[in-house]
Amino acid sequence: MSLVSSQNVPCVVLNNGRQMPMIGLGTWRLQRKASEVVRDAIEVGYRHFDCAHIYRNEQGVGEAFNECMEKGVIKREDIFVTSKLWNTFHHPSMVRQALYTTLDNLNLDYLDNYLIHWPMAYRDGEDLYPKDAYGFLAFSQIDYIDTWKSMETLVEEGLIHSIGLSNFNIAQIKRILNVADIPPANLQIECHPYLNQKELMQFCKEHNIAVTAYSPLGSPSSPYKKPGEFPILQNPTILQLASKSGKTPAQILIRYQLQRGNVVIPRSSGKQHMEENLKVYDFTLSDEDMQVLDGMDFGGRFMLMIDATGHPHHPFENKAEFR
Repeated sequence: MSLVSSQNVPCVVLNNGRQMPMIGLGTWRLQRKASEVVRDAIEVGYRHFDCAHIYRNEQGVGEAFNECMEKGVIKREDIFVTSKLWNTFHHPSMVRQALYTTLDNLNLDYLDNYLIHWPMAYRDGEDLYPKDAYGFLAFSQIDYIDTWKSMETLVEEGLIHSIGLSNFNIAQIKRILNVADIPPANLQIECHPYLNQKELMQFCKEHNIAVTAYSPLGSPSSPYKKPGEFPILQNPTILQLASKSGKTPAQILIRYQLQRGNVVIPRSSGKQHMEENLKVYDFTLSDEDMQVLDGMDFGGRFMLMIDATGHPHHPFENKAEFR
């Protein structure tokens, strides 16, 4: 994968020739109205937006896109938009309608990037977290291989430019590659110094799959149990590197991912932090700094998806295979 420039943010060139800005705005659990956050992000220079049906805020994101396009602030081709197919829509007959819903919510006529959000299928229906008679998450046995083939059709029709995966392990990606007419262009995974994903990144590099790091700042507002003695943004090692570089801890963590070749999608609801998160190209972490950050890894995962434990396609239960 090579790099080109778009605005003031470099882009990675995907395996289909499409360009993906290396810094985007994550939209999970936004702490302000989504339309306001996205308008602010566009104003300060963001052109890559990471969305998902399960975030339940795509309509607000779409309002901002529509307003900014009507005002001439951006054109559709100026922005790169990712969304994700939720687990209750894995059946091949449901993939198209799920995409139409997302496109309608986002006020777009195509997606730049569409990912299978998780390899596990849930029972279809209106409930996004369906429960069985005993109160446990209701699974479906639909194979993500069949889901992938339906997504390929949507690429051929021009409704999606690139397709990829999220939260898949190496064995699962291999299964996709073995049947794919259109290979995955992108893998989105949790990635930060506590979980550096070195082996998975190497696998993706060998197969020309761009990696996007989510929760690069340690997911500070995540509702789930936090691994490690310190939140990443408050880890003494990170604070020391920030002080030495004259940068914020968040800028250190974003720069860490960029120097590893990863696309990064930090979430911020505050305009000042959005601006700071883009200002990471005026310094470089030394090889020694990078080794220190790599050495912080202990497999500390925030997004465990514990409710789906026992699903035959749960990606994290065989940790050796995933990491």
